[in-house]
Amino acid sequence: MRFSEKWLREWVNPALSTDELVAQITMAGLEVDSVEPVAGEFSGVVVAEIISTERHPDAAKLQVCLVNAGDAEPLQIVCGASNARAGIKIPCAKIGAVLPGDFKIKRAKLRGVESFGMLCAAQELGLEESSDGLMELPETAPIGRSIESYLALDDKAIDVDLTPNRGDCLGIAGLAREIGVLNRCDVTPVICRPVKQTINDTFKVEVAAAQQCPRYVGRVVQGVDLIKPTPVWMVERLRRSGIRSIDAVVDVTNYVLLELGQPMHAFDLHQLKGGIHVRMANEGEQLTLLDGQTITLASDVLVIADQERPLAMAGVMGGIGSGVGKSTRSIFLESAFFDPIAIAGKARRYGLHTDSSHRFERGVDFELQRHAIERATALLLDIVGGDAGPLIEVMSAENIPHLHSIQLRRDRINRILGCDIPDNDIEDILGRLGMDMVSTTNGWHIVPPSYRFDIRLEVDLIEELGRVYGYDNLPTSMPILDAFSPPREESLIPVSQLKTVLVDRGYQEVITYSFVDKKYIELLTPQQHSVALANPISADMSEMRTTLWAGLLKTASYNINRQQPRLKLFERGLNFLQEETGLQQKDYLAGLLYGGESDESWFGKARPVDFYDAKGDVEALLALTGGEHVYRFESGAHPALHPGQTAVIKRGDEVVGFLGALHPSVQKSLDLPQKAFLYELALDGIRCRSLPQFKELSKYPEVRRDFAVIVDEKISAQSILKNVREMAGDLLTGLVLFDVYQGDNLEAGKKSIAFGITLQDPNRTLQDEDINPLVERVVSRLKELFNVTLRE
Repeated sequence: MRFSEKWLREWVNPALSTDELVAQITMAGLEVDSVEPVAGEFSGVVVAEIISTERHPDAAKLQVCLVNAGDAEPLQIVCGASNARAGIKIPCAKIGAVLPGDFKIKRAKLRGVESFGMLCAAQELGLEESSDGLMELPETAPIGRSIESYLALDDKAIDVDLTPNRGDCLGIAGLAREIGVLNRCDVTPVICRPVKQTINDTFKVEVAAAQQCPRYVGRVVQGVDLIKPTPVWMVERLRRSGIRSIDAVVDVTNYVLLELGQPMHAFDLHQLKGGIHVRMANEGEQLTLLDGQTITLASDVLVIADQERPLAMAGVMGGIGSGVGKSTRSIFLESAFFDPIAIAGKARRYGLHTDSSHRFERGVDFELQRHAIERATALLLDIVGGDAGPLIEVMSAENIPHLHSIQLRRDRINRILGCDIPDNDIEDILGRLGMDMVSTTNGWHIVPPSYRFDIRLEVDLIEELGRVYGYDNLPTSMPILDAFSPPREESLIPVSQLKTVLVDRGYQEVITYSFVDKKYIELLTPQQHSVALANPISADMSEMRTTLWAGLLKTASYNINRQQPRLKLFERGLNFLQEETGLQQKDYLAGLLYGGESDESWFGKARPVDFYDAKGDVEALLALTGGEHVYRFESGAHPALHPGQTAVIKRGDEVVGFLGALHPSVQKSLDLPQKAFLYELALDGIRCRSLPQFKELSKYPEVRRDFAVIVDEKISAQSILKNVREMAGDLLTGLVLFDVYQGDNLEAGKKSIAFGITLQDPNRTLQDEDINPLVERVVSRLKELFNVTLRE
């Protein structure tokens, strides 16, 4: 809610500066979003009157105005505003004045005619973001008086962001009450006595939806004159609250909304047929709103109707067919209490959000309606004249909210806040908050006021005590915790260690939503059934993810579209998978590589990342297990990955992950300019590690033998090394692949694989008679399984 500080201080004026007041409001839970001056910084601008105008001799769009600015002689000022005319009062910046933006007014000559000042629009004074023509002032504005003084512009507009439970502060009255409580000072509300009835005119009101509208108050006012302007003080207060002045009747209803927090509406009485009928809408009937939008109503929408048609969407916006206009002479004022549940979500359904719906959805004081309509009537009669009829009220006592008593215990206050607040402070705070109190042996019985919808439990009262007493006044103490550390499974790799490895290799961690667009599910895991959300945040967050790649690819697209050419991203999170046993939540770690292997530098353009860069990162993770040879990479298939560049990562027969290049069709669908590489690992499958075992270092020398074997090109080096490792036995201390060759001197479809084995015995020096039989066993096994040929 945005409001004028000067207006607030008319209700309650603590001895606090603006900054101190803002800090206090924020600490009380009413967060202040902004504090801004209500006008730009200027000087030398006064109230002036245009005496006469004549067309500029050399410019069709300019006028030469003779202006009375309170000086001994009138000023000649050239002006291009379309509404410049004799008899109006306007702001005039005289020579020497300084306008916002440090714009200094000097004597000038426009198309050969001298000009001794400038006539100002509201925009030029920083009063509005845009304006059309000169700012016209009331006829009663005193000529020669400073505009700053006349409009009381030494003021600040404070914007407070209220939590949904504090609808009671969506009005100056509620804010003043809150500040009065915090500072223990008196609040001076506007005195509004019942308006004297001068006519007997009434209008029939029927409430068919009593549960949704427990109280409806109305009044007929005849003989209003909407040609009369809204007073400048009201226009200014509305402007400083972010509301544009329209006409006196609408301005008054908006003013009461801001002042008391009660939304109101005014109908043109002559447009109403037969009476007011508060009912639920008929399915499919239409209503054209004041903003020109025509909506089709559903049967769960509450409407204000007459005997022929709906007139307004209750608690949201009125209809254009019954609105007040310049020709209106009789009005019907309404002030109602609507059940918050009946209004909640209806405005949003039709793409609307109004000041009325904002308040009714949070809850309006159900005892405020009579007072609000009396206040609005008094203002209207004072501004536009007329005669007021009697109040018309329809109330359903059984549907009005009931005020229940709450027991507040002293010992409970101490237990929750950690301190004893004196009884007199408790009673003063609760009394100023509007609570009815009855003392008991153990504490108090409290009945909250009608405007505090959020207070229903004892803890709500204690929260209020802590908030108003002051969080800074509550004692600070450290919690007492047992010095107990839960046991950590040593054979389980901490997730933080896996993350550290990736960060050290140049990755950045991302955290994405578990809710994803269904298109990602269909692109990446079409074989997997996903869980659809019953009430999604938005259409592109409608499904529970089945793979972390969905979030990584969306993040990559976002960054690529913002000129980030190189990405290394990873995420740890849950995937939601439908299995035979039902919905399972499984923990995964996934990564994405895109762009260059390194940043571009002086020695040349970086090469693009490839499959083996991604495989190396995965191998670095698997190396933490100490049993990296337990894992193997096999050619595989995945619907999201390139058919020729996909590996299945296995531990024994268990699949623990996938690795590969993004499928070209998926890459095209996501509009990625270059190839991306992805991997995803089940954390349960890669976190178990082999614990280190003590082994005495051998003092005997190692022996190395190198081999080169020719095999079919389809046979993987991994399968060769696996069998060498099995046949070499306990003497093997090292195995390294150091060359893979295809080309000249080899048959088509063949390749050469060269590897070295290192042997060592802990108890003696190995001799040829020990080594040669082992080497022969290794070669024989490879010949038997893979039909290899030793390369000379």
